[in-house]
Amino acid sequence: MAVEAQQMAPRRQRHRSVCCVIRSRRKWKRRLRPADGGTAACAVSYGAGGSGSADCGGAALRSAVPLKMAQRRSLMHSQQQSWTDDLPLCHLSGVGAVANSVYGPDGKSTQAHPNEDGHFRFRGEDGCYLYGVFNGFEGSAVANFVSQRLPAELLLGQLNASHSDADVRRLLLQAFDVVEKSYFETIDDALAEKANLQSQLPEGVPMHQLSPQNQKLLEKLDMLKQEVSGGATAVVALILNHKLYVANVGTNRALLCRSSSDGQNQVMEIGRAHTTDNEDELLRLSQLGLDSSRLRQAGLVAGQSSTRRIGDYRVKFNYTDIELLSTAKSKPIIAEPEIHVQSLEGVNGFLLLMSEGLIKALEAAHGPEQANQEIVAIVAAELAQQNSLEQAAQCAVERVRRLHHDAFASGRQRGPHCSRHEDMTLVVRTLSYALPDSALTPTQGGRIYPVSVPYSNSQSTSKTSVTLSLVMPSQGTLTNGTNTASTLDGGTPTGQSPTATLQSTNTNTHTQSSSSSSGDGSLFRQRGRQAAQPDETGRVPPYVDFTQFYKLWGGEHCES
Repeated sequence: MAVEAQQMAPRRQRHRSVCCVIRSRRKWKRRLRPADGGTAACAVSYGAGGSGSADCGGAALRSAVPLKMAQRRSLMHSQQQSWTDDLPLCHLSGVGAVANSVYGPDGKSTQAHPNEDGHFRFRGEDGCYLYGVFNGFEGSAVANFVSQRLPAELLLGQLNASHSDADVRRLLLQAFDVVEKSYFETIDDALAEKANLQSQLPEGVPMHQLSPQNQKLLEKLDMLKQEVSGGATAVVALILNHKLYVANVGTNRALLCRSSSDGQNQVMEIGRAHTTDNEDELLRLSQLGLDSSRLRQAGLVAGQSSTRRIGDYRVKFNYTDIELLSTAKSKPIIAEPEIHVQSLEGVNGFLLLMSEGLIKALEAAHGPEQANQEIVAIVAAELAQQNSLEQAAQCAVERVRRLHHDAFASGRQRGPHCSRHEDMTLVVRTLSYALPDSALTPTQGGRIYPVSVPYSNSQSTSKTSVTLSLVMPSQGTLTNGTNTASTLDGGTPTGQSPTATLQSTNTNTHTQSSSSSSGDGSLFRQRGRQAAQPDETGRVPPYVDFTQFYKLWGGEHCES
């Protein structure tokens, strides 16, 4: 027994943890308690070596803790009620989402993995609104958990109109900290079981030399690693007391678009992505003892571009095992948000929250310089066309997806950069933004076909082409004024015309949509009093050019 104890002592010293079984009201919950008295908010407290392993007492622990922990955890999680079931949705916002895609040589797309993004949009009390977009990686567990738990830490009586900026900042910081610790508590059992399995496997033995029993343990260990791995980046927007608070962790993005009285759209990116391209982040990491030049050259930190993230226990507790981070004096990858405040007094425009996948898709298709202007122009155009914020947000994301795919299919300069895209999520929140009358917008979900209409501006002698849209309903009924008739096989019924909508922005705006006009005054001017002169065939120039319309319409309805 003395010899056996001597053999076990180095292992206990190496892992520096002991296990205990804690009885709670509803379930047995196994946790790893740090031997040095560190925090118990996380399941495992790692020593200087950062090995993340623990001696769990062998047979004694296995007899105390029930088997099939993974099945029990799955059942427990499925029975939990959502934290946000009773919170009202914000109807001043819309959400659009598209899953990831990989393009084949034939241009067809396939989904590479399940969607890992998350989002929320809630209305609280005292004029409080909360929005969030989360980009998960290595699974959706963290993004789903944070999107459920974070609103509960902010909208269940914690915030009110009497709070100052300092109070709001403190509550936001506290909420992110509590949510991450709570997430790590949910994987306590899995981390403890993982540490137990690691302690049973011989060190330094290749897999093909392991016994069949140890190979099964290794397979189970791989499953547990998959269960507890992963993390998420987050961008959260809080509106309270006519102020906008943006809390950012990682690589998502928040844009504030201000529309001025002269029709200009001014785009402001709130905050910066937490990557190795961010000088402030490099300074923070270098102060912890890391080599900033190596970080900049590497680009990725433990497989991700973000230097701040929620979850991802490996970089939080095993960072000394990661060569790039091994010299850090303390935890280098953090979940602390960077918070920015903007006044919304007199702001007329909209707020955009975007996941990294949407940003990267736009940058791949058009270059990083114009990504912000592109998405604002796209959203502005869709807000002018669609009859709901939900449709506008979804159509905007679909349009980005098409732009990305078209760039790949074109085979041009940016084609090689567009072979795949990640999950894309967009939250649109209007701010005193005038939406068009729904009677003048598409209501049947039809295809939009552009028609070029020249007009004369009284302040200019030149003609400018303004793009209108003919909306051709794909099915159902077509309403024209007070008359309603059924469509005929995709055609337009006799005596009725398609719904027309106008897309227009001033050409000297900061962001320009694909449909634009120049000059001042109304787009619809009376035609000159002088009649158009006929040509040699006796015909006058057409007022409306249907060339592009017929090209698109005929291409899709060639059989009919």
